[in-house]
Amino acid sequence: MKAKSAIRRSARSVATAVSVSAALMAGTGAAIAAASEPVAEVSYVDVDPELRLRRMVVGPAAPRGTVLFLHGFPETMLAWKEIARTLGEEYEVHAFDWPGYGESSRPPAERFAYAPRDYATVLTRYIDTAGIDSSRLVIYATDIAALPALLAAIDRPSIARTIIVGDFAPFNRPQYMQERLQALKEPASAEAVRSAFNASRDEILQNAFTRGLPEGARYALDADYRADLARGWQNGALTSADAFAHYYAHFTRDQNAFEARLPGLKAPVRVVWGEQDIYINKEMGVEFARRTGAPLRLLPATGHYPHLQRPHETIEEVRAAFR
Repeated sequence: MKAKSAIRRSARSVATAVSVSAALMAGTGAAIAAASEPVAEVSYVDVDPELRLRRMVVGPAAPRGTVLFLHGFPETMLAWKEIARTLGEEYEVHAFDWPGYGESSRPPAERFAYAPRDYATVLTRYIDTAGIDSSRLVIYATDIAALPALLAAIDRPSIARTIIVGDFAPFNRPQYMQERLQALKEPASAEAVRSAFNASRDEILQNAFTRGLPEGARYALDADYRADLARGWQNGALTSADAFAHYYAHFTRDQNAFEARLPGLKAPVRVVWGEQDIYINKEMGVEFARRTGAPLRLLPATGHYPHLQRPHETIEEVRAAFR
């Protein structure tokens, strides 16, 4: 594992050296400054014979630690691009597309269930395959990524030095869930909701990120990220909405299993929540923080995607976790 990390650092050092040489030849201060900025490497890694993940890695030659960002629905790894560019000056930053999203594999649901429990396995296999030192790792997981991260932490308490979670549903609490999401959990209504999600792809990608926010709190997504979301919605026969529906088909089972095993969660956890989240009410975060003894930070005038709306807060949370 250490050898893999050393190879990655060596490759980045070579790439930086080549860029700096080119900048010197160009003879411009701007080119030299650009060459010194960390550059994200996008590649693919196999964590299973059926599963290939698209990933992004960025960082200096001698990182102070490692950060792993885990996205939610309907996102891709590019949700973290700008945050990774900033933190990549100090830390080795990783992000990947979950199976069913972006450019990662989408095996049939008969062979991969897309359940929180299955995503937990994907996470631990990624950490092992990437050769990440868990003692120097901070995981930041939001939305559908948070429960898998916590399930993995119960099975492997040393999976990270700190796990930051937020805007997710650790427990089966219908009163805290948006009605349409709760309907996706119910077998009688799940198929109709899945069809509606697929039929409204463009509306979801346009409005899901700022829905419920007042006009002054709305924000624009990076053009590259928007294009990646649209391109990654469907890859083969299965859409991201299909993967989301499969996740929800097993959600109650895995929520109940997690709650039953909650005393076994020993990894340090921090909670960050958008106070104006209309998909999963902040009271879910309040209960989770109270029951785990985790510090809770409620972000005012913030919706379901704090990392997109207030990226500087995400950066500070990660830095605080290392302190």
